[in-house]
Amino acid sequence: MKVLLLKDAKDDDSGQDPYIQELGLYGLEATLIPVLSFEFLSLPILSEKLSHPEGFGGLIFTSPRAVEAVKLCLEKDNKTEDWEKSLKNRWNAKSVYVVGSATASLVNKIGLDAEGAHSGNAEKLAEYICSRPSSALPLLFPCGTIKGDTLPKMLKDKGVPMESMHVYQTIPHPGIQGNLESYYENQFVAIGPSTTRAMAAQGLPVSCTAESPTPQALAAGIRKVLQPDSCC
Repeated sequence: MKVLLLKDAKDDDSGQDPYIQELGLYGLEATLIPVLSFEFLSLPILSEKLSHPEGFGGLIFTSPRAVEAVKLCLEKDNKTEDWEKSLKNRWNAKSVYVVGSATASLVNKIGLDAEGAHSGNAEKLAEYICSRPSSALPLLFPCGTIKGDTLPKMLKDKGVPMESMHVYQTIPHPGIQGNLESYYENQFVAIGPSTTRAMAAQGLPVSCTAESPTPQALAAGIRKVLQPDSCC
């Protein structure tokens, strides 16, 4: 059976997208079409903050896109040399919290030591952060415009200072309509709420939303759709 996945292709260590690999285990042939695109925001402001780690207690990353924003700041403002010589070590002297292995991997690639990747979601990460010694300085939280309120609220309730800033926004992919016209199915399974909203904005039906943005959760959602007596 063929399955259309509305997401960007991302290779893992095996050189294959993990969603295609996981679905292939169940005899499903997957095709990828990107449904979301991203615009980066306020990079000069973020760059300035990254230059002054002494003003923060650490960093929080809950998405790969936020790490990409940091990388863009380093490249665009010619800060790579300063980053390698001193800035990354000064940030590593503090806590760098992340959600998920994909985000942790990108954080490691820019030279930072990530912790909390095992948390799995923002709520669990907030619990982890609150269990750690807290600095009087705020944690810098680069995030998207549609970030959830769970993590900021939990940290605020526990008296953990945090400064969030929007560094990217999610928009529909400019090529989605043309790509879908050439490959259209009546049933779709969305990987997460952002994808679901983007599909709904295009008037596309969503049969199920995966419980978490992982290949295993998506495969489980598809299996439910394929079983007539089950629902998502």
